[in-house]
Amino acid sequence: MSDIVYISGLKTDAVIGVYDWERSIRQELVLDLELSSDNRRAAGTDAIEDAVDYDAISRRILAYVAGSEFQLIESLAERVAELVLREFDVAWLRLRLAKPGAVAAAVAVGVQIERGLRP
Repeated sequence: MSDIVYISGLKTDAVIGVYDWERSIRQELVLDLELSSDNRRAAGTDAIEDAVDYDAISRRILAYVAGSEFQLIESLAERVAELVLREFDVAWLRLRLAKPGAVAAAVAVGVQIERGLRP
């Protein structure tokens, strides 16, 4: 059995893009994550130590992204996924990274990746 903990609409900004003008501004990014979990232990103990700490994960991602300066959202998505898998007790994740306003006729563009082994 695998439960999912999710973080939806995590907003931050960063230097991101390939064009010269993009390298001199900060642009909004929105992240959505789904993280594999087995919530039974946390539900039984009602203790944060037994749960996926979505607040700690969110704070870590926000700090990392804010300090990043990637050209491609693909690169940033990959590094964020690696960070979450490495630093938190998560075996699998699905990450969606959107760049609102990047294409005038679209609400947002972005990438979605899955990493790790889904239980």
